[in-house]
Amino acid sequence: MKNSGRKTPRLVADKRHGGRKAAPRKPRKGAPRRKTRKRRNPVVAAVLGLVRLVWRVIWAFIWRIGLVMALIVGLATAYVYATLPPVGDLLDGRASGSVTMLDRDGAVFAWRGDQFGGVVTADTVSPHLKNAVVATEDKRFYRHIGVDPIGIAGAIRINLSEGRGPLSGNGGSTITQQTAKLLCLGVQYDPAEWENEAAYEADCRQSTLWRKAKEAIFALAMEAKYSKDDILTVYLNRAYMGGGAYGAEAAAQRFFGKSAAQLTPTEGAMLAGLLTAPTTLAPTNNLERSRNRASVVIGLMHEQGYLSDNAAQRALDNPAALSEAAESRAGGYFADWVMSSGPDFFTRNTSDDVIIRTTLDQRIQTAAEEGLTRVFEDEVRDGSKAQAAVVVMSADGAVRAMVGGRDTRAIGAFNRATQALRQTGSAFKPFVYAAALELGYSPLDTVEDAPLTIDVPGSGPWSPQNYDRKYHGTVTLAEALRSSLNVPAVKIAQSVGLERVRRIAADFGIESDLALGPALALGASESTLIEMTGAYAGILNGGSAVTPYGLQSLTMLGEDEPLMTATGGIEERVIRRDAAEQLAWMMHRVVAQGTGRRAALDGWQAAGKTGTTQAARDAWFIGFTADYVAGVWMGYDDNTPLSGVTGGGLPAEIWHEVMAGVHEGDAPRPLPMRAPDPVKPVDAPQAPGAARPRNPIEQLLRGLLGGG
Repeated sequence: MKNSGRKTPRLVADKRHGGRKAAPRKPRKGAPRRKTRKRRNPVVAAVLGLVRLVWRVIWAFIWRIGLVMALIVGLATAYVYATLPPVGDLLDGRASGSVTMLDRDGAVFAWRGDQFGGVVTADTVSPHLKNAVVATEDKRFYRHIGVDPIGIAGAIRINLSEGRGPLSGNGGSTITQQTAKLLCLGVQYDPAEWENEAAYEADCRQSTLWRKAKEAIFALAMEAKYSKDDILTVYLNRAYMGGGAYGAEAAAQRFFGKSAAQLTPTEGAMLAGLLTAPTTLAPTNNLERSRNRASVVIGLMHEQGYLSDNAAQRALDNPAALSEAAESRAGGYFADWVMSSGPDFFTRNTSDDVIIRTTLDQRIQTAAEEGLTRVFEDEVRDGSKAQAAVVVMSADGAVRAMVGGRDTRAIGAFNRATQALRQTGSAFKPFVYAAALELGYSPLDTVEDAPLTIDVPGSGPWSPQNYDRKYHGTVTLAEALRSSLNVPAVKIAQSVGLERVRRIAADFGIESDLALGPALALGASESTLIEMTGAYAGILNGGSAVTPYGLQSLTMLGEDEPLMTATGGIEERVIRRDAAEQLAWMMHRVVAQGTGRRAALDGWQAAGKTGTTQAARDAWFIGFTADYVAGVWMGYDDNTPLSGVTGGGLPAEIWHEVMAGVHEGDAPRPLPMRAPDPVKPVDAPQAPGAARPRNPIEQLLRGLLGGG
């Protein structure tokens, strides 16, 4: 090789110690950089190896267990799937039937039992209700498979943050799971297995971990068997929505008087809001609370795009209003009475849906409620525990209104009009005079109002006294009744015979045990307000007994022909018509001139009788016009004496207020009464102090029948 003449440098080895180190070689551009591997600590390596080994074991266990669990869940779901019936069999899940009550004009005024208005579907129901339910109960309803892990995790987080157990409070249940719970996971009620329906329902509502697991499997099976809209249909038909309404149609009819297909956004939001607490939030219990909940639902609908800004604001500005029937809650006492007076298998224990047409007149019912309330507000001191009851009926016994206590809209409460047995006092006296008139006595016959002592077997001497502690000498029967004198009433009862008085009172409908002694004439016996009012109706109708009734007809839902018709009405004659008309004339004088003057009605003829019992524990006024008979009772439930109250006071005022409302706008009609003919004197002997019969034949007849 040719040498260029340059000197070749000498090869010298690098110095190992001292001197300058050689500069590191720079890697070529683009060449991969070599990684420097650190030497791992043997202890750490051993630990990591152990962890990896444990994880492999755990993972192998987990996926095998998971596979087994998935297989079990799949088999369980398949089994439930096979047992699920067609959707149509799941829509009405009530354990009992319902009773819908109509007034005399055919309008609905009350519901009892479990209402089911009819089947709705997710397609036919108002879209506003459908959207409100989904927005409130399960916003991912159309995206999950029956169980929503996101919802469950969120619910557990909320429960723990609020100091509750993970399964207490918010459950994170989907609509499908809620429907599974409504179906009680397919378990039917069996009276032989369960103590009662309450125990069955309590078991259905359990929220244990095992129950939740079964609920999830049932939900998965439902999702596999049915479409989403099918599941929503079952839910909308079975869910309890308060007020005794099961399902959307019953609730829509119950609260708004319309079909579930016609609900507005505010009405749909209110019904959807009831699902969380149907009894507490029911608008018939607390309308304001129900509206507040509906506002929350409207907000959810807006957030999820179901309502525009303007639609949501309109809904908030115009909250849902109850129907007139739901708002009034008319005839609570009356409806309870009708339910108790009909056959149990058609009323309280019915398994079918029943329609009962009643005798209730809602206008008269309102007049009764308002009249009683007005007098208590104006005349009774604040804090008083005194109670009152009112019954209004037609002359044939058809009850048009009933108020069983000061809480005029109460439902399921003690009904003082039908359940309270109270002494009748002087309100019983018309039956004493009815017995006399039936025997031929005249209202113008006389009796001596003078001191009287009767030896009562087993009790000793008894001396009745008048309310004013005075004696008034010779008075006519009409005057004695007008002023409610006690001594003449006892003498007349003794003269005509106590047994005859008892029989006539019983024939007029007073079924309670009647006193055996002479105190019978002064109302020592007990009776109910409805019995007494019905007995007075017999006087108004010309002397025939009546059985008070409220049920006019009973029909099964969907049927045309009634299974039952009126349970009462006019029955056999008790006294002659002319005797009843003369008694009505005597009772008219009580209102026009006597103790019942506060009951007088402008432009109307009215007849009646006051009644005040011993120590003023009860005060009564019962009377009638040509059209209606009404009874009023006032007193304390614990028999505390009334203070300054007699039958001619507050009860007469209540009667006046009620009947003024009842007859408002009506043309006055005269009472069916007859003034007596002048009495011709006779020479036949008479019992001391007794009224004089009109002729000897009648006196003889009286003796043969046991009088005197």
